[in-house]
Amino acid sequence: MENFIITAVIILIVGSACMYIYKAKKKGKKCIGCPESGCSKCSCSRNE
Repeated sequence: MENFIITAVIILIVGSACMYIYKAKKKGKKCIGCPESGCSKCSCSRNE
């Protein structure tokens, strides 16, 4: 039973992360980890 709970929690965490990335990319953010990712000039080192 505890294996099922641990597996469910891991699936929930991974699923939430995937949904966050999907929604951020759909909004047009290029660098998701950067706080300025919504603007046109992102100051992070991974400009694409």
